[in-house]
Amino acid sequence: MTADHHHLAASRGDIDTALRGILVDVLGLDAGRVDQFTADTGLFGHLPELDSMAVAGLLTEMEDRLGIVIDDDEVGGEMLESFGALLAFAEAKAVSA
Repeated sequence: MTADHHHLAASRGDIDTALRGILVDVLGLDAGRVDQFTADTGLFGHLPELDSMAVAGLLTEMEDRLGIVIDDDEVGGEMLESFGALLAFAEAKAVSA
């Protein structure tokens, strides 16, 4: 069975799993650490690995793996504030994709 990243089932669990994988792959974070992230886990400003340069890579990977398009005007500190905020954003985008 091959994975087709552009037709990912938009279930909460799938998006959560994909988002955690993106954080591990793009930021080089330890998978065990990312597995422990909760909705309240701080991201931008809390993870030194997630700096302004890393944000672009993170968003591009989210687009590729989740089959979504993220417009520049949608990107802001609020969406990157916590894992829960980023997950909610990704879920909303995946549903409308």
